[in-house]
Amino acid sequence: MAMGKVDGLNPRSTALLVIDVQQGFVNQHSRSVVPTVVRLVDGWRAAGGPVVFTRFHNAPGSPYETISGWKRLRTAEEQAFVAELTPLIDDAALVIDKSQASAFTPEGSRLIRDAGWSDLVMCGIDTDACVYDSATAAYQRGYRPWIVTDACASSGGSQYHEAALLLATRNLGTDQLITSEVALSRISETGEIQ
Repeated sequence: MAMGKVDGLNPRSTALLVIDVQQGFVNQHSRSVVPTVVRLVDGWRAAGGPVVFTRFHNAPGSPYETISGWKRLRTAEEQAFVAELTPLIDDAALVIDKSQASAFTPEGSRLIRDAGWSDLVMCGIDTDACVYDSATAAYQRGYRPWIVTDACASSGGSQYHEAALLLATRNLGTDQLITSEVALSRISETGEIQ
């Protein structure tokens, strides 16, 4: 799958959204993406860019339970961020707690709007659910979403990850899919926050 080009990511107007890299989403299909996410967060912070973490919880009576029969991500252990990211949470620009797939909850929408960001670079788990839903919600609200393909995974397996990227190329545009290397090179090339 072709990866798009990025003309520039200004750290003043671009945030990195780390979506749901939580214990309950990490398994044999998604575990390998965690080191790439950590490197991306470290590099992003070093360039002076803001980092936002989202944390999903599945409330009793949610559509996930009542329609799909999915009852995971209820316990504090499942909802906890992976250990590798825990030390980085305190320095986050925002932490958005959510009971839906998209980061654009009413509070998340307000916080992102008030921050004044125009571009949102997204990574995390699951590519086919929370990452894709957040990217399309960002697009529909007039933000420029970027999906970092090698910093995303699906706990359902690679076929779901690839399917989500295929849909993203159609619905967001091929240029909106980038690698972590491209994202970090473009954020660092912009220099100091002015």
